[in-house]
Amino acid sequence: MSTPFDSQPPSPPVPRPIIDLVDATRVYDLGRVQVQALAGASLRVDEGEFVAIIGPSGSGKSTLMNILGCLDRPTSGQYVLDGVFVFQSYNLLSRTSALENVAAPLLYQGVGRRERHVRAKAALERMGLADRLDHEPSELSGGQQQRVAIARALVTNPRLILADEPTGNLDSHTGEEVLGLFHELNDQGATIVLITHDADVAVRATRQVHVLDGRIAA
Repeated sequence: MSTPFDSQPPSPPVPRPIIDLVDATRVYDLGRVQVQALAGASLRVDEGEFVAIIGPSGSGKSTLMNILGCLDRPTSGQYVLDGVFVFQSYNLLSRTSALENVAAPLLYQGVGRRERHVRAKAALERMGLADRLDHEPSELSGGQQQRVAIARALVTNPRLILADEPTGNLDSHTGEEVLGLFHELNDQGATIVLITHDADVAVRATRQVHVLDGRIAA
């Protein structure tokens, strides 16, 4: 015999935070002066979100992203995360081809050489660099280096991507392609958090986080 409860749909799953920053401060000791870059910032990002962190120069957004990417540590507060970082400064291996730069993370995952190259080639082609596979960083423009760095981050199919000004050194057309790729990855389940000073880029995310004077304003 059925009851009224039998026809009720199951409760939706509770979103799981992939980023959970609670009341974080960051104070830099410069000797005679202490600079507070973050002042009690809290941020939660759930799996599957696409979030843009936006703020003017000196607002604390870069410090926030460095903490999210484990490049810096908060002076106080709590932080739990799981992710991969796309560096604004590329951090490519010199005297190493674009193909090998992108394939490098797969080596540490135990992926065989043949598959590493297949996946790296596909990632570079996706970024419009099919004709730059054998080029070293010094032979690439700043925008091309940025795309290699993005391809390297994406080749491992990460669940979380932290992107620091990912369109900052790209022309408008390529920047649009990168944002489109992020949307595609987000649609496939990846969580995206990007930092930008560009309001036109920020509005492409599904949620915007504004940073001002070391605090999360909205």
